[in-house]
Amino acid sequence: MQQTITDDMDTLLDIFPPHLKNTLVKQKDIRDLLEVVLDLGRTPDARFPGREMVLGTKEIEETDIDYVVARISKFGDDNRAGIERTLHRISAIRNRRGRVVGLTCRVGRAVFGTIKIIEDLVLSGKSVLLLGRPGVGKTTMLREVARVLADTAKKRVIIVDTSNEIAGDGDIPHPAIGHSRRMQVATPALQHAVMIEAVENHMPEVIIIDEIGTELEAMAARTIAERGVQLVGTAHGNTLENLMMNPTLADLIGGIQSVTLGDEEARRRGTQKSILERKSPPTFDIVVEIQERDRVAIHPDVGEAVDALLRDNAPSTEIRWLDENGEVRLDKARPDEEHKEKARRTPKEVNAIKLHLFGVNRSRVLQIAHEMHIDVDVVDRLQGATMLVTSKNYYRRRPQKVRDAEAAHIPVYVLRGNTPPQIRQFLGTLHEPKDNDRSDGFESAIEEAEKAVEQVKEGEDIVELSPQGSYIRRLQHLIADRSDLHSQSLGQGANRRVRIFKERGR
Repeated sequence: MQQTITDDMDTLLDIFPPHLKNTLVKQKDIRDLLEVVLDLGRTPDARFPGREMVLGTKEIEETDIDYVVARISKFGDDNRAGIERTLHRISAIRNRRGRVVGLTCRVGRAVFGTIKIIEDLVLSGKSVLLLGRPGVGKTTMLREVARVLADTAKKRVIIVDTSNEIAGDGDIPHPAIGHSRRMQVATPALQHAVMIEAVENHMPEVIIIDEIGTELEAMAARTIAERGVQLVGTAHGNTLENLMMNPTLADLIGGIQSVTLGDEEARRRGTQKSILERKSPPTFDIVVEIQERDRVAIHPDVGEAVDALLRDNAPSTEIRWLDENGEVRLDKARPDEEHKEKARRTPKEVNAIKLHLFGVNRSRVLQIAHEMHIDVDVVDRLQGATMLVTSKNYYRRRPQKVRDAEAAHIPVYVLRGNTPPQIRQFLGTLHEPKDNDRSDGFESAIEEAEKAVEQVKEGEDIVELSPQGSYIRRLQHLIADRSDLHSQSLGQGANRRVRIFKERGR
């Protein structure tokens, strides 16, 4: 169902030195080329779907880099350039002196049919936000949205094209956007200003925006939506939950604020008195999570979805995909995958450590835990968690979620960064082997520390705990500190343990 109308492949091949071009044109799947990478002092690489290849044994020299740079447009402040009247994108890597020492040459293609799966949403007049990982096709879909709205729906469409990725390089936009008009942006820092200028000067019915990534851009998007203009854009993040945890972009889905309930209302809701609620109506009516090029998850009412997630409920999600015949299939009553996973768990997994994540990538934690053969259970509700895991950036802001965890004496683990190495280190220390290892070792160790705190408060001078690994000892120190008691570690190796006491130096 996806018919390539143009990839301007010959134009792209012409920018490469002859020895690279000759190797590329010999590839039988050259029309499937994704990108070519040229780094000074390294062999050149070409990437195709499912494979990568080295374009010869000769390392890239400065003359090769200069050859390409001389045949493309000038690089902007975002270190991106293009080839006039095409959709190809060339991105530069520079050294400290500003010289280009690396190039990523990505093939740009215009494709019909990419929005068949969400065409009814786009034509509804509602504002639509597209989310998805890099390379999944967000910009390609956005380009097709512009063409369909301008040519099929006959609407006045303006594209705010910051890096010339949607409508191509040069002053004349690529025909793939149909009758849409394109406004270029001198520097990425001015995207928000051009968004407002488009509304004030050109009376559009629809504005197309790629990569909303700053607070100013989120504010500009809200201003545009409040003027009754339809927005279709993309933002950084894979899922709706990503946006909710992103303080910069949360305003796109209504913003999140802490609210203190009265005693009666808290009892009625069955929650704590301090809860998180949506601050205002969402800027975008619909969020589309692009899972694969032919498969999406749709939140048809963003306000309701955010409210459900804030109440630790699974939001109503519509899954759509294209079958082998190119027909759109959908499932509105699809069981939540997390609930299905819980139903499949073994008794051993039921006793897994229960983590509540805040500002930490859920799928990444589960994937790394699976690779390390560690049983963890990521839970939606803080009340059912063994611990809260958050990142340093979030913890510094002292959000309500962290304060709620500390008030409930739920241990808080702070990752230095939301990266695979940090997550792997955390999971490793959480399950480091001990001589007295037990299936319920973690919870028993925390319970032992809490009992020790009570013993010291009731008159005991010193209480020594059982030997534990470094991470659990750290949590035991935190438990003592929160109770205004002192603690220290003593012993060596597998016998290292924590003692809790009232006065320092004991």
